[in-house]
Amino acid sequence: MKLSTRNQLRGTVTGVTTGEAMAVVKVQLDGGETITSSITREAAEDLGLEPGSAVVVLIKSTEVGLGVED
Repeated sequence: MKLSTRNQLRGTVTGVTTGEAMAVVKVQLDGGETITSSITREAAEDLGLEPGSAVVVLIKSTEVGLGVED
């Protein structure tokens, strides 16, 4: 996966809480810190996010996104 986003942090999903339209995803970074991201429920389902999923947290100055390797 190649991305233009410069701030890329690897981690593991520790929790996913889904609502009607949004999902709150908690990720423990490889350095031990925890970060929380709100994404659409559909995106969380498409990515197959669940506790234990390896993810890359993408941080831009105005937003945070998640990506998984195929």
